[in-house]
Amino acid sequence: MMSHKIAIVDDHLLFTGALEDMVNNFEGYEVIFRAENGKDFIEKLKESEEQPEIVLLDLNMPIMDGFETLDWIKINQPKLKVLILSMNDDELNIIKAVRNGANGYLLKNTTPQNLKLALDTSIESGFYHSELVSNALLHSVNAKVQKPFGELKEQEIKFLKLVCTELTYKEIADEMCLSPKTIDGYRQVLFDKLNVKSRVGLVLFAMHQKIID
Repeated sequence: MMSHKIAIVDDHLLFTGALEDMVNNFEGYEVIFRAENGKDFIEKLKESEEQPEIVLLDLNMPIMDGFETLDWIKINQPKLKVLILSMNDDELNIIKAVRNGANGYLLKNTTPQNLKLALDTSIESGFYHSELVSNALLHSVNAKVQKPFGELKEQEIKFLKLVCTELTYKEIADEMCLSPKTIDGYRQVLFDKLNVKSRVGLVLFAMHQKIID
């Protein structure tokens, strides 16, 4: 059985050693390398014969921190999924991470079961929106004026509903009988209209506006 490849980026070596053992004990997962910061991650990524599908990324690291690393990944490796694994439960950091493209955010005191669920869900759906993330983003939405749901066009609403499913963007394009390039356009328009930067942000907006249940 093929294993999903995982990379860990965190400067706490005792923690990452234990985390590697934990992930390797999950059925269907394998840690292919650990890195101590973003710079170290980029170097090991270039040297590695195998490429990770998910990066477990800390935020507070020397030399190149988690936010800088996340920015680099989203520009240079946009298909690579990133789960933030941090001690920091500050809402501003959670919102910043998710809006900058993180596929999920967990605290380091999460249970092994929740970590496994986050990995499974990220592989299957492309993102993992825990209660922690949902609460932080919904508070953010409530704290400022959002463009109302009524300003969205019919096709944008249809696209938004499909974004909330497990379909890939290519499958959404097929479902809507549109080209992938057109779908990319819808996605960017909604990112700009709703002031979000990730699929998670779109899903949470749809939930908040009751576009989906």
